[in-house]
Amino acid sequence: MAFFGKLRDRLFKSSARLEEGIDALVEEAPAAPAPPAQEPSPDAAPPDAAAPVGPAPAPRAGLLGRLTGRAPAEPQRVLDDAMLESLEELLISADMGVETSLKVAANMAEGRFGRRLGATEIKRLLADEIAAILDPVARPMPLFPKKPQVVLVVGVNGSGKTTTIGKLASQFRAAGKSVVIAAGDTFRAAAVEQLQIWGARADVPVMTAPEGSDPASLAFDALARAEAEGADLLMIDTAGRLQNRKDLMEELAKIVRVLRKRDPEAPHNTLLVLDATTGQNALEQVRIFREVADVTGLVMTKLDGTAKGGVLVALADRFGLPIHAIGVGEQIDDLQPFDPAEFAAALTGQSAAQGAGGAA
Repeated sequence: MAFFGKLRDRLFKSSARLEEGIDALVEEAPAAPAPPAQEPSPDAAPPDAAAPVGPAPAPRAGLLGRLTGRAPAEPQRVLDDAMLESLEELLISADMGVETSLKVAANMAEGRFGRRLGATEIKRLLADEIAAILDPVARPMPLFPKKPQVVLVVGVNGSGKTTTIGKLASQFRAAGKSVVIAAGDTFRAAAVEQLQIWGARADVPVMTAPEGSDPASLAFDALARAEAEGADLLMIDTAGRLQNRKDLMEELAKIVRVLRKRDPEAPHNTLLVLDATTGQNALEQVRIFREVADVTGLVMTKLDGTAKGGVLVALADRFGLPIHAIGVGEQIDDLQPFDPAEFAAALTGQSAAQGAGGAA
């Protein structure tokens, strides 16, 4: 559960928004209407003049409550139309998107409308609904017996794509796999340098080409080298310039076309790396890159720096693409396989035990 603790701590912006919002939702319940005043009966006895004036004293806790030190009961609120609307607005503000937020809220209300719910139960129900959406897409990147397995990595510049390649290569290397990296973003010297640093750290060769040279030519040469060396994996970085989609599409299409001259099945995986801080823009990026490249799976980075972690739920609900890993920091162990129950618990501000219990 070490990563869960880190995930819970670093998702504090998202989880705090939901946690505090749900607490406020229950606490802001409208006051129950006062019973109508009744006219005194003419035969009724006059009020006792000695009766105390003012509110009645609060009932004292029972003997068992005093002995056990049990806390007062958690505030509750009736799940009605007003509460459901507030819950929908809260989920939208957490970047789950309108359609997914309405779906999650409706599922939570099913069979419970008119019931009184406390904040703890609402968070558990929310975590269960989120995990149910995420569970079908939580799958590791498939590894095939084919050598070398070609992994094309796409995403906009600044999404954490280069760092993700370095972390994955290092993790594969630690698992005993031989890896070759191709620094295919030949237009950004910083990306090449970053990959070279990761390559040196993981003892993985990084193939480069002069700045501005043809990425497809580099990819072809890298595949030839990976084949000659019997490497298990070839990971290819790519440029991510969305301002001119036509150029990007042509560049990626050319890389794939050239790779298939050596291996008709390449690339075997096409990973799209997304920056969580972009929020709903991630949905548009997925749509564009699915047009440009045959995206087979997602990696979400920078979940530690945003209150928009709910966008991962919207992505899963809308596209159904496998989510292979998530990142919550810069260290190599901050990129981990995606666990939907842990993520749902962390996003809703629950503990690891609560998350495990709710997902069961």
